Amino acid sequence: METNRSGLIAGVSHAAHMPQPFKSFFKELINSIRWYKRAANLQSHATVLLSSEVEKGFGFRLVCGCIGTKPTGVLGLLSIPSALVFSIGIVLKETRIQDFSYNQVHEKFLQANKSMWSALKCPEVWRPCLYMYLSLALSLDISVGMFYWYSNPTAGPAFSESFIGLIYSVGSIGSLLGVLLYQSKLKDHPFRSVFLWAQILTSMSGMLDLLFLLRLNLNLHIPDHLFGVIDSGISSFVGNLKWMPLMILSYKLCPPGVEGTFFALLMSIDNAGFLTSSWAGGLLLHLLKVTRDEFGNLWIAVLVRNFSRLLPLGFLFLIPTSDQNFAMLPSDIVLENSEHVIEKQNDIELEVVGEESELVSLIGKS
Repeated sequence: METNRSGLIAGVSHAAHMPQPFKSFFKELINSIRWYKRAANLQSHATVLLSSEVEKGFGFRLVCGCIGTKPTGVLGLLSIPSALVFSIGIVLKETRIQDFSYNQVHEKFLQANKSMWSALKCPEVWRPCLYMYLSLALSLDISVGMFYWYSNPTAGPAFSESFIGLIYSVGSIGSLLGVLLYQSKLKDHPFRSVFLWAQILTSMSGMLDLLFLLRLNLNLHIPDHLFGVIDSGISSFVGNLKWMPLMILSYKLCPPGVEGTFFALLMSIDNAGFLTSSWAGGLLLHLLKVTRDEFGNLWIAVLVRNFSRLLPLGFLFLIPTSDQNFAMLPSDIVLENSEHVIEKQNDIELEVVGEESELVSLIGKS
């Protein structure tokens, strides 16, 4: 039990650090709005890195489980990289900005809100945003019920905690395969066609859970452990085919000058979709009286979830038919925000030139 606790802490703690390597990737991805054909490639690299981080976290969990490290020891090991980063931050020196005008912060805040509001009012922006929310919200999340069924010794296959971790690790391998397929075959196709087949495949892949619940895999002479691994790999594979075009679409919707702020807004919309999906899935399990010990109606929940994954097909008209390599924002929004970006760059250049001339004059007097 102590080993399982230490492994769980290691997995959760490592997952908490996973977003850190992607900050530089997201910066490039957001800036790739000006170089449209780079967005898909950079998103593929970011997803590969994320999947490798999941594999590394699972490997760390196995190491901690094998050596029998206590939870306190696991947290101590995980604190070493953070302590090193903190120490480097203290050692590095930064140039202090003199005579900083705090009024600029207020002006930039108002300008960013104005740019974001003008972008959201455009049908080319709010329609895809609405589809992203509906696509995620209508895919009901019943993973809690499936998790309890996995580990149940009577109604389910009685998977151990370690094997469930292995299932999730294999799922990240399926994510890598999804990246390869998207990068090689799907990145040049129109958004609407990619989302169409992604939703259909997502619904079809959910039928594997139904086969598993009804134990039809045993009729096919496929052991529970092998079928669980196959199910997780295929689900992650198909899920990445849906997630990657959603991310590319988000990058295309960010207006110049406020890319970071607008991208954070879009990610908030996605998180709202995930939260709605989780609440709706929990409500469905509650109505069907599915608990950690009662799974009689879990197969109905799986059917409802698979059907709900087809509902976003009725909202595909919100997605433009344009190719993924072309711009989506109206030209007036791009030009309006680009003028502010150019003015900001000119101000920075003037400040640099002024500092250089002042330094030259000081050297001449000395």
